[in-house]
Amino acid sequence: MIEIKLQATLSGHQNPIFTAENSQKQGILFTAGNDKGVVEWNLKTMSFIKVMFPVRSSVYSLHCPTGTPFLIAGERNGQVDIFDFNEQKVIHVLQHHKLPIFDIKTVKSKNELLLSSEDGTVSVWDLASMQILYTFKVSTSTVRVISISPDEKTVAFGCKDNIIRIYQVEDYSLITELDQHTLPVTSLQFSPDGKYLLSGSRDAQLKIWNTSNYTLSENVAAHLFSIYSIAFHSILPYFATASRDKTIKIWNSANFEIQKTLSLQKGYEMHRLSVNKIIWDLENRLISVGDDKLVKVWNVIFE
Repeated sequence: MIEIKLQATLSGHQNPIFTAENSQKQGILFTAGNDKGVVEWNLKTMSFIKVMFPVRSSVYSLHCPTGTPFLIAGERNGQVDIFDFNEQKVIHVLQHHKLPIFDIKTVKSKNELLLSSEDGTVSVWDLASMQILYTFKVSTSTVRVISISPDEKTVAFGCKDNIIRIYQVEDYSLITELDQHTLPVTSLQFSPDGKYLLSGSRDAQLKIWNTSNYTLSENVAAHLFSIYSIAFHSILPYFATASRDKTIKIWNSANFEIQKTLSLQKGYEMHRLSVNKIIWDLENRLISVGDDKLVKVWNVIFE
């Protein structure tokens, strides 16, 4: 049994929210979107703290690398802002890409930062010096989403050309291409044990890939429209998906059976427009943001 209650709705954004990220400091949340800055929230008091720093264009991606004092934001204009919590200011602006940055991830074992862009490339940066190491072409269209395997040996890129491309992290050489989706890939997540990869697309299908040989092991008609976000619980065998269809669904990660649907029709105080990003925090809370300019904090009780 899973019981879900809306704990708080945080308002203040003036435009759609595209992304959310937990701070390295527990109880702090960052959100950003089509607004003029990155916003900091206190999840203990469920209140607005401040606008962290202004941005020049919409923010599509946020990333707080563990073990660093950084908050990293990827903008629509292609620039990437590195905010240092110790100095309380943006200390680097990376301006290699000229088109939107859709995802940001770090390879902790190599101390490398990965940026994926609408230009079809992924750039690799040294996280200490913020110097670019190399760039490689992944697709002829947008590289929308990045997922790194738990052992950091492989990285998956979901692309607008409907294809998922799997690379070696060691030298960023291509392993294989997965081409079963019929529309752009919009979400991607390795399971915590690394045994499978989940992908979501504008085709509304959730696909489960076996990572031992990258074969498709299961396909689920998960939503009515694009699946924009997939988030595994940090400890328990569950994951959540969020969609443009204004719903969030909780799944059992052992058998891929749906456990709960959050929707207006089911009586939940849901987002009125597309749900763009979901993340879990360390207190069994699921945080969702959407085009309705709202942040919602859901208390999830697993019985």
